[in-house]
Amino acid sequence: MYTKKITPAKVFTYIVLCLWAATTVYPFLWVVLNSFRQKGLILTDSFSLPLGAAFTWDNYKVAMERSDFGNAYLNAILISGTVTVFVVIFAGLAAYGLCRYRFRGRGFLKSMVTAGMMFPVFSTIIPVFRMQVVMGIAGTGNRFLSLLATILPQIAGNLCFAIIILMGFIQSVPIELEESAYLDGCNVFQIFFRIIVPTAKSSFATVSIFAFLWSYNDLFTQSFFLRYPNERGITGLLNEISSQAGVNYGLMAASVVLVVIPVLIVYVCLQKHIIKGLTAGAVKG
Repeated sequence: MYTKKITPAKVFTYIVLCLWAATTVYPFLWVVLNSFRQKGLILTDSFSLPLGAAFTWDNYKVAMERSDFGNAYLNAILISGTVTVFVVIFAGLAAYGLCRYRFRGRGFLKSMVTAGMMFPVFSTIIPVFRMQVVMGIAGTGNRFLSLLATILPQIAGNLCFAIIILMGFIQSVPIELEESAYLDGCNVFQIFFRIIVPTAKSSFATVSIFAFLWSYNDLFTQSFFLRYPNERGITGLLNEISSQAGVNYGLMAASVVLVVIPVLIVYVCLQKHIIKGLTAGAVKG
């Protein structure tokens, strides 16, 4: 029977990884535990299990009563879902065109896509905001126009990363599959949706997950375009709660848990696609 040899290097590696995992998981576990603790006990006893008289649902009740989480969830899902759909479609078509077609300026476009990842969002947010105000999208007080004003820059901000990820996989897809489809009478869009998309399913899933999570967690862009209470997404609502709750750490802990739950559900259900999609095009052959 074959047994793996345990070496000091492996032991050290596992110890480091366990410590790293502990430092990552423990803060969230601390928040979850204290979201069920009486607010008066958090400062004096915040590291024990909230059992008996210390346990309470009041933090969640107060959070739901004071803030409109339902509307914030709806806005966040509308923004993140729309951003995800358009990023996947636009990035997929752009990556396919850059990988499979030879045209003048192709190398320059690839360089621009790569360079686009080096510009932080705060370096362009002011001109983007002014442009949308002139177009009559931002600052109108209309809920759906404000959501659109948030969606457009988020789509643009996610495209470069998505294109690079998808290009890495599309380049590894055998071109013979597409040539056979051409001989069978398929056009470009049929090849893309019937061959490339199913073959690169894991990479498209990875791009979808990252686009959704980045859009969902984005506060900077939303703080510019979503100014009214009925427009706020979930991160904007959390920012408002944290500024009003003061030292009510139980309320803030419960609010953080309510905000993070959708992210955890998405990540836990689809985490296998993240690793598979990122590494699918790494080795060719």
